[in-house]
Amino acid sequence: MTISIASLATRTPDTVLHQPTVRDVFASQPAVSRLAQRLISTSFDQSGIETRRSAIVEFDESLDVEHPVFYDREAGLLLSPGTEARNDLYTEAAGKLFVDTARDATANLDTDTITHVITVSCTGFFAPGPDYLIARELGLRPNVQRYNLGFMGCYASMPALRLAQQLCAADPDAVVLVVSVELCTLHVRASNDPDQIIASSLFADGAAAAVVHTGSGLASLDAFDTRVTPTGEEAMAWTIGDEGFLMVLSSYVPHIIGEHITGALGGLIDDTTPRDITHWALHPGGRSIVDRVEAALELDPAQLSASRAVLREFGNMSSATVLFVLERILADAEAGDSVCALAFGPGLTVESALLTVQ
Repeated sequence: MTISIASLATRTPDTVLHQPTVRDVFASQPAVSRLAQRLISTSFDQSGIETRRSAIVEFDESLDVEHPVFYDREAGLLLSPGTEARNDLYTEAAGKLFVDTARDATANLDTDTITHVITVSCTGFFAPGPDYLIARELGLRPNVQRYNLGFMGCYASMPALRLAQQLCAADPDAVVLVVSVELCTLHVRASNDPDQIIASSLFADGAAAAVVHTGSGLASLDAFDTRVTPTGEEAMAWTIGDEGFLMVLSSYVPHIIGEHITGALGGLIDDTTPRDITHWALHPGGRSIVDRVEAALELDPAQLSASRAVLREFGNMSSATVLFVLERILADAEAGDSVCALAFGPGLTVESALLTVQ
């Protein structure tokens, strides 16, 4: 029995952030020290990112916002809204992205056949949640089963796909809709803290959805694995503060991943040489992470070209990012090509999957 990704869809908010412009905004904040200014310059310029997307419309220079909440363009000041204000925008903007992206992924599908909805996000909360909105707005069957994977971080779309595969394995008639939406930029802030500066230079907003079913599709879901590295628990964290969510993202993370990635993949690829896997859908958490994985696994740069392109054009959209990479790979891949998908998150957790292009 073959269980496959039947469709993939991606979306982003309309506001485009150009990396040099955002760098200059952060570096010009009045409370930022000279040392932090140098770190901002380095982090932004070496990120491998050219553009990102944001749900914060105040960053759109073509729009006049009468009462700015996040950014006062006239004064050039990043503001510090409370967690409630940030989450209010999440509820509005993410709710729409969940529904619109779900519609895109199911455009060629009879939505009455959908049996399960899995939503993924770590950048906000509301209830009734996005799973409810999708079921209501798409007119799904009254008994559709709904699950939300929340606050898991950048790797969360991988266990969502694994859960979808397991549901289809248990019931061949199951059709599972997976939707990830992350609005990371709602939580950025001016700071002298190195972890916050790194986060501000990388994170972006985006949405992705996949339909998983029994039968043929874009690619079969062949195997999954998960590992936790023996070190690094303190190097990546995501907590809730009074002024949004607080990201801990140590500059040591790429080193930890590079040191342990080979062992973390041992149970998935066995004795297969990494270069023999056609495509690598690596979550591009940052340029240094992509560089470390490429070196540790002795990959050809072309095997990671989709990951670098997504990072360059969209930045790190947390859990949605690996689905952007998969979409790009599957658009050009040939039937029979192998794909290894990888994503990382707090723990440090390494989630991986093997797929075959159909």
